[in-house]
Amino acid sequence: MALPPSQNTPSNDKAEQRLAAQQDVFLREVDDAVRQDQLESFFARYGKPLIALIVIALAAFGGYLYWDHKQTQQREGNAEAFVQALDSLKAGKLDDADAKLKTLAGEGSDGSASAAKLMLAGIALDQGKKDDALKLYAEVARDEKAPQPMRDLATIREVGANFDAMKPQDVVDRLKPYAAPGNPWFGVAGELVGMAYLKMDKKDQAGPLFGAIAKDEGVSAALRSRARQLAAVLGVDALDDVVDDKGEPIGKDGAKTAADAGANDEDAAQGAGE
Repeated sequence: MALPPSQNTPSNDKAEQRLAAQQDVFLREVDDAVRQDQLESFFARYGKPLIALIVIALAAFGGYLYWDHKQTQQREGNAEAFVQALDSLKAGKLDDADAKLKTLAGEGSDGSASAAKLMLAGIALDQGKKDDALKLYAEVARDEKAPQPMRDLATIREVGANFDAMKPQDVVDRLKPYAAPGNPWFGVAGELVGMAYLKMDKKDQAGPLFGAIAKDEGVSAALRSRARQLAAVLGVDALDDVVDDKGEPIGKDGAKTAADAGANDEDAAQGAGE
């Protein structure tokens, strides 16, 4: 008796594979058609705004590159003009330097304009034009766009240039924030504030201030020397920084005096001779 044919014959397997392949192709075609339709719908709805946005972004980027290039050129031009102005100053050509600096002061960036005004103020003082100098210092000091260190410098120089005409209390009010140890302008501002205290006969405040300036190693040697002398006149000891050749303090309680140091040196010399 013959057996019935198997259901998993090779012909049936091939037919199923062809059917599966046809279904897979059909599904891919449907999927591609759906995606294409979605893409066309998206561009139909958002295409023009999207293209406009891309164009605007490219234009903005191009504008930024152009602006940055112009800014770089301007900075380089300002730097060159500033160097030329300095060369003119060194050569004593004040009028030439003045002309270059005025251009920078009117057309330069915030930093270069402020620096130019400070130099113009210095030239004006050298030429005896005090009012012009004070006006320039005041402009920089009150310019909120100027770098803070330049504003501080302008404030101190304005007060210094006009010190004799100002009320001592006004000097103290304007410079007291700078006249504190640790402040970059402590030495210069402190000296002016100390002199204002002397004008007001406040020696008890002037003396310690001059003493603090004399002991501050961050202050210039010339200014410390002046402050030390003024402190000594006012009865304040400002000799902490005075040392002998061995680094030991001179003039303090319990420390050697200059004479003692000399005597010891002489004894040492005699001992060596023996």
